[in-house]
This record gives sequence, C-alpha cells and structure tokens, in this order.
Amino acid sequence: MARDIDPSLNRRRLRIELRKAREGAGLTQREAADALEWSLSKLIRLEAGTVSLSVTDLRALLQLYGVTEPGRVTDLEEAARGSKGPSWWAPYSDMVRPQFAQYLGYESAATSIRFYHPSVVYALLQIEDYTMAQLAPRENGGLTRRSAELRTTRQERLFDGDHGPAVSIVLDEAALRRVIGGPGVMRRQLEHLKTMARHPRVTLRVLPFTAGAHYSMGSSFTLLGFTDGDDLLYLEGATGSVANRDDLGLTARYQECFEDISTKAYEGDRMIELIDAVKESLDNG
Repeated sequence: MARDIDPSLNRRRLRIELRKAREGAGLTQREAADALEWSLSKLIRLEAGTVSLSVTDLRALLQLYGVTEPGRVTDLEEAARGSKGPSWWAPYSDMVRPQFAQYLGYESAATSIRFYHPSVVYALLQIEDYTMAQLAPRENGGLTRRSAELRTTRQERLFDGDHGPAVSIVLDEAALRRVIGGPGVMRRQLEHLKTMARHPRVTLRVLPFTAGAHYSMGSSFTLLGFTDGDDLLYLEGATGSVANRDDLGLTARYQECFEDISTKAYEGDRMIELIDAVKESLDNG
C-alpha cells in the first residue's frame, strides 16, 4: 500500500499525477489556484512535492481536473495519506539539507542510478574508513561518524536483497589514485570496488586519464531513472546540492555526457587490471 512507502515517494507520485491531470484539463497553475481560492505558492509547493497533501485538498484538485475514475482516485487518496510522516533518514534530519533529503527519497524509488565523480569514490561504494577520512577535513568527529552511518544505511537499502535499482558508475582514474585515509585504507577501498563490481545490479567502469576532456570534468553528477520516465538530474557542488527536474535540456546534456564517458571508460578485466596496478603502487610506495 502507498502508506507503506516512504512519504517522499508518495509526494513524488502525487506531484507527477497532479501536474499531468492539471495539464490534461488545460489549466495553468495560476488558473487552478484561483479556481480553488488557494494561493499560487500552495499549488506550486504541492506540484513540487515538497509538502504533504491532505485528502480533502486532493479531492478538490481531482474534481477541478475532472479525474473521476474510482481506482485512480482511491490510489491517489492512499498516496495523499502516505505523504505525511517521517522518512527513513529522519534521525539524520539535522544534518541533511532539504534538497538532499528530497534526493534521498527519489534515490529509494529509482529503477536506475547513473553516477560519475572526477576525484573521489562514489559514496555508495565507500568503506567506512574511507568515508571518515574523506569527511574529516570539513566536519567535526561526531558529525563525521553520523555522516558515515547515513551512507552505510543508504548502501544497505540499495544493495542488500535481490531487488533494487540498476547502478551504473563511472569513476575517474583520479578517484583511484587519490590516497584518502592512507595507503592501508586505500588498499581496502580498492578491494571493495572489485567486490562491488561483481554485484549483480552494479556496473562499474573507470575513466582513464588518457580519455581526455569531457563535459563534466570538474563536477560529479547523478542521473536517476524511474519507470514513469520522469528522470532526475542531481548536481552537488560547493554552493549546495541541486535536484533538477524541469530543465530537460540540461538533463539531456548530462545523459549524453554519461554515455560518452561510459564508452571511453575501462570495464571488466581491463578495469580490474587498472585497479590492481594502483593497488600495487600503494604496496610499493
């Protein structure tokens, strides 16, 4: 049932369904808000999926949009009831930015995750010691520990069990060669990458230095895919995290970038040979 799903995922479903219904009725956001005597900001927040939706407000919207099919109405009412309450990351809410909290809900619902990082190992493939060492320069000890716990929980939710998203990752060679936490930590991290490369839902590639320039050389990005086709682009930088749902042109550019670097990256035996070569350099260092 919808109420058994994380609240943010129910809000996402409502956002998609209500936007489609409004557009199907030929109404703008302003026209719909005026018809219901709501503020425009209320409707914008509902369609953005940033707030919960009461069943009463949902029924008013569905009546306005001419949505009357009983099964669909019942499903959406269940989603509205399930849009309230804490998410699984609620214990970490004091350290999770609102945009990243929204991303975590989407990550849980995604059927595919595509990721690239130019300088560090993907968070969901990190061992705890690597995470602690990576976060230490910018966080105090207690916060670093909780950040590591949050990452571990994300890993368990995505990789444990037979069901979950297909995860495709391109790491830059720099991520392998940047020694974070010391040689011992990096050896264990590199071995963990080899282990995760054998996971049935993980495709891991390494982009060698010889691949040259590409669109996202200076920043990481994540592309989340969903069964409804409403892809999401997530960018994280020094100024904060951005989850972009509406700029289809920008999303397409990053999709093209991921395909480009995927074709240039090493995979399979060739990737393992590179990882082993980096590991050997640590052993000899």
